[in-house]
Amino acid sequence: MTRDDAETILTEAGEASDGDFPLLEAAIACAVHEEPERDPQSARDLAQAGVERLTQRLSSESPEEALAETLSGDLRLSGDLFTYEDPDNADVVAVAARRKGLPVALGIYYLHVARRCGLVVQGVDFPGHFLLRIETDEGPLALDPFSEGRVVLPSELTRRALHAGLTPNVADRLDRLMAPVPDRAVLIRLQNNIFARAAAVKDFARAERAALRRALLDPKDHRPWLDVAAAREGQGALAGALEALAKATTLDGGAALAARAQRERVRLRLN
Repeated sequence: MTRDDAETILTEAGEASDGDFPLLEAAIACAVHEEPERDPQSARDLAQAGVERLTQRLSSESPEEALAETLSGDLRLSGDLFTYEDPDNADVVAVAARRKGLPVALGIYYLHVARRCGLVVQGVDFPGHFLLRIETDEGPLALDPFSEGRVVLPSELTRRALHAGLTPNVADRLDRLMAPVPDRAVLIRLQNNIFARAAAVKDFARAERAALRRALLDPKDHRPWLDVAAAREGQGALAGALEALAKATTLDGGAALAARAQRERVRLRLN
């Protein structure tokens, strides 16, 4: 798969409805887009092995226990505690080889495997730390893919929410803390993570690729194009930055004052 092939897959994913969003394949395309010419089959094989093992476990274990034991025990997926900033932690193909990664990258495997086995599991855009929500006979439970899929108790959710800066009246609202998000938002969160880390170390080429993937995954959102423009400007590609800013302005109907101001500033640099 080439980078162009990956962009085609991401464009098609961006046009899909939330219910038909191909999470694993889109995540694989993101990984290949970042580092082309790799064989992504290892990621698919890992996911399929998870489906087969979870199917067996569900006959004798509760859904939450079976899912955690399958992904963290049988597949050996865990959070990377020691090299957390390693870019491979945000790459699902690299995660398949290393068996460790960021919460959201690991969560993509949890979501894919669980759903193939008929479980109702969704991503939770929890502040500062991605979580999963699994529906059980006793009600919804929060799972932490970074911590071997363990159940996160309500008291712990509240503590984490307060630590993340949420106000007490929000931190006590479990319905809000565990609100599920579409798969598209899950993958965009992963690309946001890549963009932020790349921009922080001034790796503007990597930042541009991550922002472009966000733009393809959510073609109606003008904000990724602002980040594409900033990354291109960081590389000195001012004409390309102007193109991205024009795209942002078109998508939001010209309402983005920041985009127009940024566009004029870049234009002056060209003259």
